Amino acid sequence: MTERLDGVIVATALPYAEDPGAPAGLRPDLEKLAEHCRWVVENGCRGVGPNGSLGEYSSLTDAERREVAQTAIAAVKGRGIAVIGVHGVGAHQARHWAELAAEDGADGVLCLPPTMYRANRGEVVHHFREVAKAGLPIMVYNNPIDTKVDLTPDLIAELGQIEHVVAVKEFSGDVRRVLEIRAAAPHLTVVAGADDVVLESLLMGATGWFAGYPNVFPAECAELFELAQQGELERARSMYERLVPAFRWDSRTEFVQAIKHSMDLVGRYGGPCRPPRGPLSQAQLDQIDADMKLATS
Repeated sequence: MTERLDGVIVATALPYAEDPGAPAGLRPDLEKLAEHCRWVVENGCRGVGPNGSLGEYSSLTDAERREVAQTAIAAVKGRGIAVIGVHGVGAHQARHWAELAAEDGADGVLCLPPTMYRANRGEVVHHFREVAKAGLPIMVYNNPIDTKVDLTPDLIAELGQIEHVVAVKEFSGDVRRVLEIRAAAPHLTVVAGADDVVLESLLMGATGWFAGYPNVFPAECAELFELAQQGELERARSMYERLVPAFRWDSRTEFVQAIKHSMDLVGRYGGPCRPPRGPLSQAQLDQIDADMKLATS
């Protein structure tokens, strides 16, 4: 397998249109989603990653979730890659979504361990073995903050022995993990999962970035990635210091609302979120405005 799921892949935010007949009065705006997917790729990002947490997958109906994936895949076909979130409560759900992604022409999948359940080591391994049966390249997603399951470097190494597991999105916030994973599983692509430690992760050898803020400024984020990959530390650090206050919202509880508000600020459509995500406070809006003013200065 040659696809390593590296480069800048945008965890695509999902635009909604008002619709009284849809859940919470909002339906996915597939036309806006397709345009947004094309825009981030045209502005230097390698691909898109719909149906992740930023894409509010857990608030979608099954039909909506598949339509979102199909829309993103079609939008970037021939231009970039589409890595579909296939997170599920159990292995059978995650495998189901992975099989649909394969049927729809995805280039790979992003997968958490079982959601809503603190799985043990054997259950985690079983989960990814089942997802691998779909035959697509898999990016394992370590997010111990949300799942309460920490995919430690030794466990990542075990998962890396499963056919089709090619990458790991590291979202623990501990940049020491990059070198530890590279030592334990040198054949895997290490992907920076949190925007506010991306430069540190790239300098330690990560070769991918599964990112939130390229929804807002993809060209700048693609440039930052390239500078880091090329070892242009001074230029990368100068850019990063300006961007990182905004990037920190990617690791906060209200990251979806914050990134959508940031999109609105630069003239992209972010728009509302479905419950359980509620509105930001005025203090939060003011802080995002200040952070974005620095980022765009």
